[in-house]
Amino acid sequence: MTTKQAERPVEEKQTRNSHKDSQKKTNVGDSASNEQDTAKKTSRNQQKQKQREEKKNNKRPRLRVFPIWLRIIVVLLLCAIALTAGLMIGYGVIGDGTPTDALKKDTWQHIIDIVTKTE
Repeated sequence: MTTKQAERPVEEKQTRNSHKDSQKKTNVGDSASNEQDTAKKTSRNQQKQKQREEKKNNKRPRLRVFPIWLRIIVVLLLCAIALTAGLMIGYGVIGDGTPTDALKKDTWQHIIDIVTKTE
């Protein structure tokens, strides 16, 4: 029974320390290239800074299709609809009453009287 692993020749793995050592050896003679890299990095940073400034200057005000004040009104309206639907479902389905009775003032007066215990 042969497996693919057994057929492969054993390769020498490079450890982390030997890898770092080999990188150090190649980087020792590259002091001139390091200076060029730092010069490129600073010029790159300057370019990025210039692009950010141009972006800030060219920025147009955002035109909202759905204004914030309208969003607030819509959210409040949806909350009121959800509250009303919840009252009707709770009173009509769970409480075995008629759903429209949940919206009558007499029903709420009766609930308030029960909570405050006034007769």
